[in-house]
Amino acid sequence: MTGQQDRWAELTGGQAGEEYARRFARLAESGHDIHGEAAFCDALLKPAARVLDAGCGTGRIAIRLAELGHHCTGVDVDPSMLAVARRDAPSQEWLLADLARLSALGLNPGFDLVLAAGNVIPLLASGTEQAVVRQLAAALRPGGLLVTGMGLDAAHLPLPEPPLTIEEFDHWCAEAGLVLRQRWATWSGDAYVPGCGYAVSVHSLPAM
Repeated sequence: MTGQQDRWAELTGGQAGEEYARRFARLAESGHDIHGEAAFCDALLKPAARVLDAGCGTGRIAIRLAELGHHCTGVDVDPSMLAVARRDAPSQEWLLADLARLSALGLNPGFDLVLAAGNVIPLLASGTEQAVVRQLAAALRPGGLLVTGMGLDAAHLPLPEPPLTIEEFDHWCAEAGLVLRQRWATWSGDAYVPGCGYAVSVHSLPAM
């Protein structure tokens, strides 16, 4: 752990797992598609790909990707979220860790795709964002993809104001050796235009 509390923990006290799961259960029961992120990632992947869900929460996306045939590892810093993931998919790999110290887990590198959805980047501990991007990039194989989704304004964040800009994020990605390949405004593929309140970004680690 870095010793610095992330913004998510400040908001929830680290006790949000069950309520977060109930929220998505209610959405599913009302007919909403709760698998947009997984479908987006699956379309980018070859069969049986290795996926790291960084900031996996209750495992909703990683569990769906595993159902689609991929090999998924989930990492999160919130024990209450991981408790739900472990209950719902006990055979999958769920790891408790601070993403700024991801390398300390000793994971085999070479993931085909690393995912940071659900405002993971904006909700990191202040000042750790660049280090986390570097850690996520290091987990990729050459040619692998970093896929992120994040709010860019208060309307798309559980925060009074955005803690970073998309330009800062792209700069951190570039410093980590990543190249922007695509950017959308939603997980369903709506076009991104400057000023959008949300960005779904696909960066890649160039092949050797």
